[in-house]
Amino acid sequence: MSVSASRAFRALLLTCPLAMPAAFAQTQNVAQPASGAAGMQGLPPAWAYPWNPDFKPPPDDGTPRRVPDSAATYTLTQVRDLFVAPDWHPNDHPPMPDVVVHGRKPDVRACGSCHRVQGSGGPENASLAGLPAAYIVEQMADYKSGARTTSVPQRSAPQLMIALAKAATEAEVREAAAYFSALKPTPNIKVVETQTVPQTSIAGNFLAAVPGGATEPIGQRIVEVPVDAAQFALRDSRAQFAAYAPPGSIAKGESLVKSGGAGKTVACASCHGADLKGLGAVPGIAGRSPSYLVRQLHDYKTGARAGKASAQMKASVQNLGDEDMVSLAAYLASLKP
Repeated sequence: MSVSASRAFRALLLTCPLAMPAAFAQTQNVAQPASGAAGMQGLPPAWAYPWNPDFKPPPDDGTPRRVPDSAATYTLTQVRDLFVAPDWHPNDHPPMPDVVVHGRKPDVRACGSCHRVQGSGGPENASLAGLPAAYIVEQMADYKSGARTTSVPQRSAPQLMIALAKAATEAEVREAAAYFSALKPTPNIKVVETQTVPQTSIAGNFLAAVPGGATEPIGQRIVEVPVDAAQFALRDSRAQFAAYAPPGSIAKGESLVKSGGAGKTVACASCHGADLKGLGAVPGIAGRSPSYLVRQLHDYKTGARAGKASAQMKASVQNLGDEDMVSLAAYLASLKP
């Protein structure tokens, strides 16, 4: 890869306001196959919790940025401002409450900034579109009380959520929950089973493929990357993702989801609905980011998530190993949300 290409790629990745990238020229431990020691010891799988604390963004050159099929423009300063939710496609969603598009300074960031104005989210956080409003309210209460944390608390995304939940009013939470719950989730993930995957670099709290076509063995992990890293870093809700999984993962995951894997867990439909798109206040799990799903399964298992439904979920995941979680997440991500 040429020097100019390397510089261009770094510039694209560093548009992300939550970015914590490691040195560009080398892959980090987070990108190593989960068959390594961390996965074997039951520690958080590093590939599912990417982060690097040494990020320093470059200055904004003032150039207006664009994304496909949008007439809007934003500078990097605007995109990085967590009190601004870039609205690239205003016709794709209903009017937004102020807490979604602007938040409230100094502590309530705009919900649509990280979760995108259409609630699509990304590998680093949750997709909120179509989630039951009661579930969203409950999760905010868990963040506020400390019942919901994370197995890797140093990551900036959960830190921001906890701070926001503690600062937000009940009215703001209800308004945001009602807005995101009314949105229709759209498919944005393609699961690809493969032995080899693109080499990646940390681009915020998510992974991005390094240009040049270099590959490496997948090991026992899922490698989820934006199809267009710049488009996703600019917070476009229409960004698409490729999720690479080990061969056979989807079939193994389907067996676990539908039958419980001969007693290893329980059939997911019993709580999440026959179509896995939610049942009452229970959230849908079909079509979700596999990176996010693995984090949640692991957090339930370790007790990092200890809210109202945690006891039942912890019982469901206590016998699951890393390979099981990868298979479950790959199958669920392959479904239509």
